Amino acid sequence: MSHPTTNPNILKQLADILEARKTESVDTSYVASLYAKPDKMLEKIGEEAIETIIAAKNDDKKEIIYETADLWFHTMVMLAQKGLSPDDVLQELSRRFGISGHDEKASRHTSASTKDKKA
Repeated sequence: MSHPTTNPNILKQLADILEARKTESVDTSYVASLYAKPDKMLEKIGEEAIETIIAAKNDDKKEIIYETADLWFHTMVMLAQKGLSPDDVLQELSRRFGISGHDEKASRHTSASTKDKKA
């Protein structure tokens, strides 16, 4: 569902804005208020994930898009708060590209077992 007005740089532009909000007042910036309350920020991600699931279960395409945008936005706030960017996630997706989902998941279990043995 591509739109001719889609901005291919929107994730970078949003990441830049989210970074700038780190120095804003919590009284004037919603994002700054989330940075100030990390648990609230994480709750918002959970809330948006649930709303996205409900929209999908209701097969409401417009609502799926709306709620997914909210989920992505709040996830990007969390990434920025942790010093990460959308590029970090895109690099991980690129790494996984062409790898079977089953193989990728199995490699996570192998990595986790190795980490457990070291602990």
